[in-house]
Amino acid sequence: MNWKTMMTATLLVVSLTACGTTNTKDAGTQEPASKYPEKPITVVAPSGAGGGWDKTARSLTKVLGATKLVDKTMTVENKPGGGGAVFLAAYATEDKNNPYKLFVSSPPILINNLKKEGNSPFGYKDTTPLAQLTKDYGAIAVSADSKYNDLKSLIDDIKADPTKLTFAGGSAPGSMDHLISILPAFKSGIDPKSVKYLSYDGGGEAIAALLGNNADAIGTDVSSLGSYLKAGKIKILAVTSTERLGGDFKDVPTLKELGIDAEFTIWRGVFGPKEMTKDELSYWDGKLKALSENEEWKKELQSNDWQSEYKNSADFASFLASQESVVKELLTALGMQK
Repeated sequence: MNWKTMMTATLLVVSLTACGTTNTKDAGTQEPASKYPEKPITVVAPSGAGGGWDKTARSLTKVLGATKLVDKTMTVENKPGGGGAVFLAAYATEDKNNPYKLFVSSPPILINNLKKEGNSPFGYKDTTPLAQLTKDYGAIAVSADSKYNDLKSLIDDIKADPTKLTFAGGSAPGSMDHLISILPAFKSGIDPKSVKYLSYDGGGEAIAALLGNNADAIGTDVSSLGSYLKAGKIKILAVTSTERLGGDFKDVPTLKELGIDAEFTIWRGVFGPKEMTKDELSYWDGKLKALSENEEWKKELQSNDWQSEYKNSADFASFLASQESVVKELLTALGMQK
C-alpha cells in the first residue's frame, strides 16, 4: 500500500508540474502589451510656414499636448517642396514604418499623384490615413488697394488678356491652390492653361507676394486669409463653398451666387506611415476621436475659421477613394490628368 501510495503521489506531482510548465510557456508566448508611444512625435507640415498645413499641424500638436490626450512631446517640422510631393516621396520610402512621424495633408496628396506634369508616383495609398479633422473652402482674394472689387471685373480682364494678370498660390502648378485659382476662369469659358500662376512654398509666401504687388490675385484656402481680412490688407472676391460662410466672411459671395457653377471643398487630415501596426493605428483612432470631441479643439477650430469634419481611419480611407475619382474628373476637364 505504501508503494502504491508513493507512486500515485509521484504521478500527481509530475502531472501538476507539467500542467504548470505548459501554462507558463503559453503565457510567455503572448504578445506583450503595446507601450506606444514611448518617445517624442513629429508632425510634418509639407509646406512653408503660414499656410493651411502649417496651421493645422501646429493647432493639432498644441491641443493634443495641452489637453494631455498625448503625454509625449509633439513638435512640428516644415518640409516644403512641390506642394507636398517632395516630402511624401521621402516619407513613403524612408519612414514607411516610423510611427513617430505623422503628417497633415489635404487634396494635394490626391492631385499630385493624378496630374500629368510634375506628378508624384506616391499617393495616399502609400500611407495610413488616420483621420479627417476639418473642412475648408477655397477663396479668390486681391490686395486691399487692388482696383478689383468684384470677381466679374477680374474675370473680364483675364478674358481680355490673360498674360497681364498673375495668380499666386502656396503650392505647385497643377495642385490645390492652382486649381482654386483657375476654377472661376475655367468655368467662365477661359482656357485654364492661359491663366498665369506663380507657385510659392507655402501660403505665407504667396500672401507676401500678393501684398508686395508681385501678384494680382491669390487662390488659396479661405481660413488662411482671415487675419489678413480683419487687418484690412486684402479683399476676398469669392469663396468656393456651397453657401455663404459666417463670421468675418459673411459678406463674401459664393461662386454660384456670381453665376459660376463651381465649388471646391478642402478637407484636411492626419496621416501615418503605411506599415503602422494595429496597436499604433488603434492608439491614434482613439486619440483623434477624443480630440474631435474636445472643447479646446472646438475653440481652436473657431479661432482659425475651420469647420469640424471628423472621420475615423476606415471612413477617411473610403472617403479618399471617392475623392480620388472627383479629382481625376476635374483634372481631366482641365487637360492636366496623367
